[in-house]
Amino acid sequence: MKTKLLFTLIWALLTVSSTPKPNELKKMEWLLGTWETKTPKGSLYETWIRKNTTEFQAKSYYLKNKDTILLESVRLLEKEKKLCYIVKVSGQNNELPVSFISDENPDPSHLVFENLQHDFPQVISYKKLSPNALIAEISAMKNGQMKKRTFPMQRLK
Repeated sequence: MKTKLLFTLIWALLTVSSTPKPNELKKMEWLLGTWETKTPKGSLYETWIRKNTTEFQAKSYYLKNKDTILLESVRLLEKEKKLCYIVKVSGQNNELPVSFISDENPDPSHLVFENLQHDFPQVISYKKLSPNALIAEISAMKNGQMKKRTFPMQRLK
């Protein structure tokens, strides 16, 4: 009887531990597609694609006449049950990527990433307003004051 109970307990533990955990990146599928915001410089676009089950990639760019001016490239990865936002901005940080880590926010419609050691931004967020609208925001404390830029975006496709 004890042996049967022990095997049942071991089987139950193995079954529970092998159950797939929810994929944090999967919750963010609403971000996929092309988004646009109007700025004084013209239309700014951000296009998100799925590279694989553990990574999304994005490009932010302006279209000027028929030229595409790349501003930044982003990798959104899942690591240790957190999302990691890795951004490389053209002409900044010696072209090296900077990493931001997601907070513990359980709301899948609001992504928040932080890197408080970075100069600007220190916080990057995306908030889903509807299936076709979001607010992207970058912010940081500089000289004791909060600096913030907000980008209301509409889905194109």
